[in-house]
Amino acid sequence: QVQLVESGGGLVQAGGSLRLACTASGRTYIMGWFRQAPGKEREFVAAVDWSRFTRYADSVKGRFTISRDIFENTVSLLMNGLKPDDTAVYYCSARRSPRLSTTKEDYDYWGQGTQVTVSS
Repeated sequence: QVQLVESGGGLVQAGGSLRLACTASGRTYIMGWFRQAPGKEREFVAAVDWSRFTRYADSVKGRFTISRDIFENTVSLLMNGLKPDDTAVYYCSARRSPRLSTTKEDYDYWGQGTQVTVSS
């Protein structure tokens, strides 16, 4: 069982930046971020595989950057140009399979979530 612990959420004004971090207790092939706004489904944000290949949701492409330290078992999400629509609880996730996926059902481990609030 891999434990994931997130940090770095908070309140920021529109146009601002935040960096989320997640530390895993063990190694997994895929690490990623999902988010869930009130009344909405949990949605894919970004993911990175073992070779640091990345994938992003269209809504965050060009604004968010995911990065990973293989040796430290950490993943970060740098969020620039934040918008009120980015307000959500952000969840770190990890997958045992080496295939990168944007589907939440494919992920095996989840963090407790960290709140990101963007004011207009």
